[in-house]
Amino acid sequence: MLYVQTPDTTDRSFQYGDGLFTTIKVKDGKVMLWNLHLQRLVSGAKALLIHAFDTDELTHRVQQAISASEQVIKVLISRGQAGRGYSPQGIDVPCCYISTATLPDYSLWQQQGLRLGIADFKLAQQPALAGLKHNNRLEQVLIKAELAQSGFDELVVFDQSGAVIEVSAANLMFSKNGQWFTPKLDQAGINGVMRQHLMSQRQVTEARYSLADLQQADALLICNALMGVVPVTEFAGQTKDMELVRQFVCGVEL
Repeated sequence: MLYVQTPDTTDRSFQYGDGLFTTIKVKDGKVMLWNLHLQRLVSGAKALLIHAFDTDELTHRVQQAISASEQVIKVLISRGQAGRGYSPQGIDVPCCYISTATLPDYSLWQQQGLRLGIADFKLAQQPALAGLKHNNRLEQVLIKAELAQSGFDELVVFDQSGAVIEVSAANLMFSKNGQWFTPKLDQAGINGVMRQHLMSQRQVTEARYSLADLQQADALLICNALMGVVPVTEFAGQTKDMELVRQFVCGVEL
């Protein structure tokens, strides 16, 4: 794999969004949930038919990128550099871009919760890409634009069949009658690292859910690798129970 500082205009990610990425939290100088992030990159590259890369070298490079006790590290892998045309044939050297940023402060949301609305925008269904954090994120750009005009803190996003998928930049879970549930992501959406982490630590049922399921829920949360877990205080005019969320994540490293 070629480690690059500045992308060339021939890079496939620049040309076609041909690649994938993951966004990692550094806490107390430690890369959080790295095994899950690495697994995401390896399995995503395999699904996109991107040439395999040295995971030990990538791990070393990520560790070298740590420059603060708390920060964000983003790893983006492109199929590589090539001439014009969609065909990936003969492109055997992936490019890797590692960058850092300040860790956003989610403490207010974590303590007080957030207000959740409903997005008009619907995600396309594409099973071959579902679950992957690939570099084509125009849907999320449009959802974020809608969010900015909505007056809510986040928006629930559905796919074109009406199934609940996620929010603009995080996964979604909800509780009903003491059980926890999360949308199945085999048609659309991103299988986030924090979602995977929570599902490995807690009993969570994965299936297809509708707006009515969320409206009837006792509690809702959103989660991703940077924010950890954030409770929802209000959804579609209904108050939700933040204490159930705190009980659910008690003892889970976030």
